[in-house]
Amino acid sequence: MTQAPPPPPAGMGPAPVDYPVVPVVESPPEIKRWLPLVAWFLAIPHYIVLFFLGIAAFVAVIVAFFAILFTKRMPEGIFRFLVMTHRYSWRVMIYTTFLVNEYPPFDFDTSSPNDQTPYAARYSVQGPEAYNRWLPLVKWLLAIPHWIVLYFLGIAAWIVTIIGFFAVLFTKRWPEGLRDFVIGVYRWQYRVNGYVGLLVDPYPPFSIDR
Repeated sequence: MTQAPPPPPAGMGPAPVDYPVVPVVESPPEIKRWLPLVAWFLAIPHYIVLFFLGIAAFVAVIVAFFAILFTKRMPEGIFRFLVMTHRYSWRVMIYTTFLVNEYPPFDFDTSSPNDQTPYAARYSVQGPEAYNRWLPLVKWLLAIPHWIVLYFLGIAAWIVTIIGFFAVLFTKRWPEGLRDFVIGVYRWQYRVNGYVGLLVDPYPPFSIDR
């Protein structure tokens, strides 16, 4: 269905995980000191957009569910719209957790699932030529172990983000290990989101690696 997404930049942490959902963050060495105080507020327009995108994506997933069930394929336009929605959400989340400095663009481009934009948070998906027609019936069930693990990782990431808040406020930097942990948890979550959201069929890895 699509061309393979580009690999993450070399020389940045562990070797890439071979998975068709590729969330990437190029976190700068310094974060604007004031950003943790206002990122959530500045992102309010994006939250409004995401609310309406979420409604549209819910309808699109239902259509995709039946398309895959009967044809083993997802309409290309729906696939690209869903990738765009996940990408938009990914960028906003990374900004509101002050992991990048640049304000996320109001970008609704569905021309390619391969994200080649210059924004520091990118999200690409390599969709299959044909889907397993029965997996949409059970993906939510198969994802339960991930959700259990992510529940506890999410609590840890929330605590680490509070530490990062004060670190950026006073030093203009995330502690590298804490930053990588938070990004890794988010990356894991978005791989699972892509799986449950019918974008890909391979089972997500239990990994916070890039």
